Amino acid sequence: MEWIFLGGFCALLCASLVLDVFILWALLGGYLLFFSYGLLKGHKPKALLTMSLQGLKTVKTILFLFLLIGMITALWRASGTIPFLIYHAAGLISPAVFPLLAFLLCSVMSVLTGTSFGTAATIGVICMSISQAMGLNPVLSAGAILSGAFFGDRCSPMSTSALLVAALTETDIYDNIKGMIHTAWVPLALTCSTYLAFGLTHPQGTFSQDLLAPFAQGFRLHWLTVLPAVVIILLSLFKCKVKITMGLSILVSAILCLTLQDMTLGQLLKTALLGYTPTLPELKNLLSGGGVISMATPLCIVSVSSTFSGLFNGTGLLDGLKGAVHKLARKVTPFGSLLATSILTSMISCNQSLAIMLSHSLCREDFSHQDLAIGLENTVVVIAPLIPWSIAGTVPLASLGAPPEAMLAACYLYLIPLWNLAVNLKQHKKSALQ
Repeated sequence: MEWIFLGGFCALLCASLVLDVFILWALLGGYLLFFSYGLLKGHKPKALLTMSLQGLKTVKTILFLFLLIGMITALWRASGTIPFLIYHAAGLISPAVFPLLAFLLCSVMSVLTGTSFGTAATIGVICMSISQAMGLNPVLSAGAILSGAFFGDRCSPMSTSALLVAALTETDIYDNIKGMIHTAWVPLALTCSTYLAFGLTHPQGTFSQDLLAPFAQGFRLHWLTVLPAVVIILLSLFKCKVKITMGLSILVSAILCLTLQDMTLGQLLKTALLGYTPTLPELKNLLSGGGVISMATPLCIVSVSSTFSGLFNGTGLLDGLKGAVHKLARKVTPFGSLLATSILTSMISCNQSLAIMLSHSLCREDFSHQDLAIGLENTVVVIAPLIPWSIAGTVPLASLGAPPEAMLAACYLYLIPLWNLAVNLKQHKKSALQ
C-alpha cells in the first residue's frame, strides 16, 4: 500500500510538470494522499493534524529566512549596492571567463556564509545582473551560480545541511569536511574546466560601455553603497549567525536607501515588500525584482512539503522501503543504493532537509557512521537542488530570476555523485575479483 500512495504522489508531480500546473496543487494533493494513508492505518484525524504541525515546526527558521532573502534582494538593488558593483566590475570581466568566475565567487561566498539561499540572494544576484548586462546565456550563468552556491552548502562548517548530516550520523563536522574535500576535488577540477572551456568556445556575450550610463544616471554610486556586501563578508568571516548577518545587511541597505538614494520611508517599505522597480526604463530588465512577495511561492511550497515529514514519521509510511533499499545495496553497492534513495527522497520531500533525514533513515544500516556522513553529502545534499520542484533549487533560481533549465548547467552538482558512483563501482568490482 505504501508504494501505491508514493506512486500516486509521484504521478501528481509528473502531471503538474507535463500540464504546466502550479506545483503547489500537486503538493496539496500529496498531502491529502498521505493523510488518507494515515486514516487507513487507523490514526485519528486530530493525531494526523498534530503530526503535520510537528513537521511544519521543523522549518520555521527557514520560513523566516525566506523573508530576509526577499528583502535583501530588493534593498541591495535599491540602495545602489548591486548597481555600484555592476558599474565598476562589468567592464573588467571578460565574457569568456565569466561562467568560471561566477562559480568561483559564489563558491567562496557559500563557504563563508554556509547558505546556498543567502549566496544566491547576494553575490549570485550580482553575478546574474552582470551576466544580463553582458547579454550572456542566462541558463549557463545561473547554472554556474547554483553550482557555486551549493559548494559551501555542502562543506562549510556553517552550513545547516552539513551540521544536520553530522548530527544524524553522530560524526564530527570537521572530519566530514576532510572527507568531502577528498571526494570532491576531481569533480571540482572538471567543473572549472567545463565552465572555462564553454566560455572560451562559446563567447555569446559582448559588453558595451554604453550599458553602464543608466546606472550612473539612476543611482548615486558612492563607495558607501558597498557596505551591505562588506557586512555580509565580514560577519561571515566571524561566523555570525546567518539571520543576524543578513538582518544587519538589510539595516545598512535601508539606511543607504533613505540617505544616498533619497527614498521615502513609504517607498522603502514598499520596495522591501513588493520588490524594486527602477525609474529608468533602461534598467528595468536588469534590476527589477526581489521583495518578500518574490518568496511567496517557495514559502508555500516548503510549508506544505514540510508537513510530509510529520506524517511519514507518525504513520510509518516509509518503513516498507527499507528492505528494498538493503537489497539494492547488495547489487549496486551501498553508495549506489544511497544515490537512488536520495533521488527518490528528494522527489518526495521537495526540500533538502527532509530528503537528508529520509535518506539517512532508509540507508543507515548499510554504512558506518563516517561513510554515511560522506555518502549523504555526495548524494542527497547535491541531488535535492537538481529536482525541479524542490525548494533547494527553486529558491536560489527564484532569487536570480532564472529559468528551471539552469539546473542542467549546474555541473558540480551532478559530477559529484557520478564521480563517486564510478569510484565505488570500481572498488566493488575490484573486491569481487579478489
